[in-house]
Amino acid sequence: MLGYIIKRLIQMLIVLWAVSIIVFLMMSFTGDPVFMVVPIDATDAEIEQARRILGLDRSLPEQYLIFVQNMLQGDFGRSYVFREPALDLILERLPATLELVLVAMAMSALVAIPLGVYAGANPGRFSSRSIMSGSLLGISLPSFWVGMMLIFLFAVKWRIFPSSGRGDTEAFLGVQWSILTADGWSHVILPSLTLSFATMAMLLRITRAGMMEVTRQDYMKFARAKGVSRRGVLYGHGLRNALIPVVTIFGIQLGDLIAFATITETIFAWPGLGKLLIDSIYRADRPVIVVYLMLVAVIFVVINLIVDIVYTLIDPRITVK
Repeated sequence: MLGYIIKRLIQMLIVLWAVSIIVFLMMSFTGDPVFMVVPIDATDAEIEQARRILGLDRSLPEQYLIFVQNMLQGDFGRSYVFREPALDLILERLPATLELVLVAMAMSALVAIPLGVYAGANPGRFSSRSIMSGSLLGISLPSFWVGMMLIFLFAVKWRIFPSSGRGDTEAFLGVQWSILTADGWSHVILPSLTLSFATMAMLLRITRAGMMEVTRQDYMKFARAKGVSRRGVLYGHGLRNALIPVVTIFGIQLGDLIAFATITETIFAWPGLGKLLIDSIYRADRPVIVVYLMLVAVIFVVINLIVDIVYTLIDPRITVK
């Protein structure tokens, strides 16, 4: 296992190096950042001076080497808009996105897996077909429409939950978290529910498909014949063997929600990474965009590694090479 982890870490470094090249080239050909940092009435001399300070007067390979050196030191430059280190801005907004995504994934797993087990174990029942029809609806509905409907029903019409913002926060380990306060929870429910709809539907369908396959296996029939309760057979034997594809989808969706919660965060005015990214794109704030893209790449490669390790914990027959 240690050798496998070391091998994967080397692969992760290669992937991140390739991503850094793509990000650098993409940012290099999306306009001149000099005009974001100089005044509108700047003279040619001031523009050239700013270009030298930013290192844009050097060749492209030299700029890339400087970019990598600064990145390894945690220096991604200062935001053109906020005039603060771009990395600090990202790290400041990251907890808000993480708590939103983690609550959404918890909602998805707690609802989808039991329903998927039930639907897979009882495929012919009307209730099972109703559950699958609902899952199809969850996949089909766009998240922005779901978010607006939830706001209309629960915030405007019934006034149960607030429609926007993060609410009160409380510090834990030096980080502000809204899930540690009652007001924060009231704010996190609707956006998390919006994010969870599609993930919930996908996990439900994958769990059902896996359960339908394992219930046909002989070991399930033998366990039942030995007197194991039906619930024990389904959850103790069936679900564990059906979890491999579920864990895969769970990991992929976790990375996707962290990286692409932009629409939901914009609808609910949630001060997370997604809203910061949208604002940075509108204002051509290159340092913030670069940090965001590199962070997303790191998140995805780390999640993939964790998912592969979890495979071996679920099914010891799986070997890693």
